Amino acid sequence: MNNEVERQGDRGRGAVQSGRQAGLGGMVVALVVKYILTAVVAWIAFGLLTRNSWAQILTLALVVTLVNYLIADMLVFRVAGNVVAAVVDGAVAAFLAWLMTMGLLVRAMTVTTTALGVFGVLVAVGEYFFHLYLPKPEKVGP
Repeated sequence: MNNEVERQGDRGRGAVQSGRQAGLGGMVVALVVKYILTAVVAWIAFGLLTRNSWAQILTLALVVTLVNYLIADMLVFRVAGNVVAAVVDGAVAAFLAWLMTMGLLVRAMTVTTTALGVFGVLVAVGEYFFHLYLPKPEKVGP
């Protein structure tokens, strides 16, 4: 019965998700994919539009990836679903980029309102599709 539940929960997304096997390895793969997605979007918004350095863009992508994974993917996605989690991802990403203008981790980034908006929207759209890749969380309780 356990194998049948695993196959039903898989919904054609690749390898069968089973307990420990998909645990840490699956999380690492998800974080790498999420980081690449975020770095590309950050380069579009802050490399092409506002000419920030690669160090600033990659640092921002790392911070956004980790914070969004903890907030949107581990908490919001489990409770509210894909659309809400994607919107939260975009909003948190734009807020963190705005915080980077203060030079907290690297030399202060140059941002415009347009670049922040583009970044937030592209992260939200990308995360919507990223969440389709994630396995559905298991229901807890009755």
